[in-house]
Amino acid sequence: MCTFLEEVLFMEIREAVELIWNNRKYTTDDAKKAISHLNEEVAESLKALMKGDESKAKRELEDALSCLFIALKVMNVDIQEAIYHQIDQMQKRNDKVMIIKKDKVEIFYNGVLKGGWSIWSEEDLKEAEKLAKEFGCEILKEPV
Repeated sequence: MCTFLEEVLFMEIREAVELIWNNRKYTTDDAKKAISHLNEEVAESLKALMKGDESKAKRELEDALSCLFIALKVMNVDIQEAIYHQIDQMQKRNDKVMIIKKDKVEIFYNGVLKGGWSIWSEEDLKEAEKLAKEFGCEILKEPV
């Protein structure tokens, strides 16, 4: 359940989406076209940033925000649900932890031990760290 302040914030975000929708420069109901336009703006922002033009990159990113709102509207995505879903997904990703001990590795998910294995060599340690990065685990090393 939302607090009063969250409801006000979401109301304002919805109003912003509607304002951008009503004042958009192009008209489409085609999701592919809307997302393609979003992709172009993001690419332009990245190109400007790579050339060292931070102010142009910011302007292009602002244009991308409008394109994102348009794409969400075309795809009939509820902005409030999308925000809550993303927050939930981000919190879940941060709950994967690999603890590297002197002679073993332990994997925890949401604070629950899910598995582990012994470390026999420096190569085993490097492989464990590689796996942790691949699966988005936070790495904690116990002092030796």
